[in-house]
Amino acid sequence: MASLNLKEILTVSTILFAVIDIVGSIPALLQVKQRVGYIKSGQATLVSLMIMVAFLFLGESILNFLGVDVKSFAIAGSLVIFFLALEMILGIRLYKDEIPETASIIPVAFPLIAGTGTMTTLLSLRAVYDSWTIIIGISLNLVVVYLVLRNLYRLEKMLGAAGISVLRKVFGIILLAIAVKLFRTNLGV
Repeated sequence: MASLNLKEILTVSTILFAVIDIVGSIPALLQVKQRVGYIKSGQATLVSLMIMVAFLFLGESILNFLGVDVKSFAIAGSLVIFFLALEMILGIRLYKDEIPETASIIPVAFPLIAGTGTMTTLLSLRAVYDSWTIIIGISLNLVVVYLVLRNLYRLEKMLGAAGISVLRKVFGIILLAIAVKLFRTNLGV
């Protein structure tokens, strides 16, 4: 295990927190819970962990097979993160998806928690940070994800619609700055 840097762990955790956007996903999670009756918090969290760690280690091999280098994927990922940030800041929806009536795996674990934005971010982060730092960042975020899933209704009442909106916008601005940094770092500018 490489020497761990607390600042890097906090940076990775913050990036993943903004991309996963579990707080901003509360309205969608409440809708899923209403449709299926419940969300299995532990199952959704565990499946999300497996998806993220598998993509962290196998994603680069998949890209190599397709003939795409990590820096190019990281630049593409920074653009995806940029558009996610715009969605959060402007309150618009660029990516449209349907929420099927299924259990906790789809759509909660994938694509809400471990979706394309998260996977792209993981590979982008891998171009800058070591694997252990990213795994710790994933783990810290999944603790938060689990707690949010277990306490959806309490959080909705506590934050209110205005509180959730403010959090989305604040994390959107942070995510926008991170997208620009990832783009510049991988472009070599």
